[in-house]
Amino acid sequence: STMGTALIYDEEMTKYKLLWVDPACKIEVPERLSVSYQALVRTGLSDRCVAVPPREASDAEILLVHSEEYLEGVKKTPHMTLEDLKEFTLQYGDVYFHPNIYHCAKLAAGSALQLVDSVMTGTVRNGMALVRPPGHHSMRSAASGFCVFNNVAIAARYAKQKHGAKRVLIVDWDIHHGQGVQYCFEDDPSVLYFSWHRYEHQKFWPNLRESDYDSVGKGSGAGFNINVPWNKVCSSINLNDYLSAFCHVLLPVAYEFCPDLVLVCAGFDSAVGDPEGEMCATPDIFAHLTHLLMNLAGGKLCAVLEGGYNLTSLAQSVCQTVQTLLGDPLPRLANLGSPCERSGQTQTERCRKSRNVFLLPGNYALLRPYLSHEMKTSVEFAATGNSDLSPTALFTKALQKRLSAGIPILLRKKISVLRKMLVVQISGEDKEEQKCKYYIPMCLKKGCGDTVGFIQAVLGLLLPLGYEYDPGLVLLSRMPGSGVGDCTWQQLIGLLKGFAKGHTLVLMQTNDGACMGPTASVLLGHPAPPLQELLTRLPDDGDALERMRERLQADWKMLETLFFLHGMLGG
Repeated sequence: STMGTALIYDEEMTKYKLLWVDPACKIEVPERLSVSYQALVRTGLSDRCVAVPPREASDAEILLVHSEEYLEGVKKTPHMTLEDLKEFTLQYGDVYFHPNIYHCAKLAAGSALQLVDSVMTGTVRNGMALVRPPGHHSMRSAASGFCVFNNVAIAARYAKQKHGAKRVLIVDWDIHHGQGVQYCFEDDPSVLYFSWHRYEHQKFWPNLRESDYDSVGKGSGAGFNINVPWNKVCSSINLNDYLSAFCHVLLPVAYEFCPDLVLVCAGFDSAVGDPEGEMCATPDIFAHLTHLLMNLAGGKLCAVLEGGYNLTSLAQSVCQTVQTLLGDPLPRLANLGSPCERSGQTQTERCRKSRNVFLLPGNYALLRPYLSHEMKTSVEFAATGNSDLSPTALFTKALQKRLSAGIPILLRKKISVLRKMLVVQISGEDKEEQKCKYYIPMCLKKGCGDTVGFIQAVLGLLLPLGYEYDPGLVLLSRMPGSGVGDCTWQQLIGLLKGFAKGHTLVLMQTNDGACMGPTASVLLGHPAPPLQELLTRLPDDGDALERMRERLQADWKMLETLFFLHGMLGG
């Protein structure tokens, strides 16, 4: 079914290992694969996936990226003695060879191609390939960093050649820069490559000048290579930074690029406890990163395993990624922006117990509770006139009383009850109401019909606010005459479903019947259709967004784009 998530794994890829002493390579062990797969089996996730068998990549497919001379060299490795293998390895950096590695490398690349076939033909919606050896460091004529063939680069060229993909987005969240992918596509405007990586002013492997932020591609590919180099480690790089990089850098470009396919170099060495990354991202961040990419390309997303050397956090991160691909609700990210050492369970518990509501207001003619038992109960309370109501129930009651009134009015009336409510209103009118931290009217001169202005407001304002606020419920409404098209509306719902464990309530006008289908489709977990060509935004809207962001930065840390970029580039 098109609802399926493919999972590709073959025990064969665990059957090679380091045969001599090499401190740099000892962390690349077969258990990386087996532990990840066992975790998927143990949690029941593998049973929910569509098992797709791997195959070997053909010579012609490998040659889409690699040179004939290099392929011929690797082909000889199965027949080499231990001494010959050591000698062969010495030509390259931080990599090792084994008599079975050529076979495994063909399977790894072939697995990525099988995944692309399954997704591009609509057999499944998305999927993950658990492969070894990884690929993103290997170059046209060189193995590098445990990588033999560049699995994702081969997959991108294959998707273009075999499936006619016009634009491919590659997102590399491994902690090392995937220089092999960058070199492969640096002059190609049909492939957008985004990588964040530890850099530390070129002191971190692969220690390349071209891993810095000013390497943006060459020739007609200029502008299609995006590097986010982290120059400080661990306590200064946390979930907040990852989400800021997505909201403020990657997603605006990705939406404008409008890919036909998203490929993820899914390295999990940026997770907590990794000996290579030394970062402190908890595995649940990968659920959110995956989710934020799932509304691009009509949901066509292929994740291919790269690094990840702490077997515990690796397995957990793989499970979070697959769970999200399957459409499960995302975990809430409490305590965003805190330093490495988390302040225990208290903060998380506090967030869980509070009745937070996150609103995009409008005028309401229909109250249609969706999936949330708590909200259904509240509606019943309100109907029976019970005076001992929860804030949610009071809010519902107020809505029923004032179906034609806008939320800003409601907010003033009920502010004493709804202490934890964030209202973001995007419209074409400049509101005179008093603006405060929790009531944010965003005026787009062209109104919400201007897709670019609207999407930029969603990515640059709404998502960062939502992440920092951590709501327990998302309430959405589309005002009559707002001009928000169905596609944009579906994108909005799809993105915001990442909050509040998916508890989303959409309020719609009874006369907006045509939009019921598209709305229900996204609420049920179908990806939003891609936004087609985005037109240039109005300068006024851009200025308004910047002014709003500047005004709110003191209250909301995740809106600090300048601080984020400054910290990222190391000041």
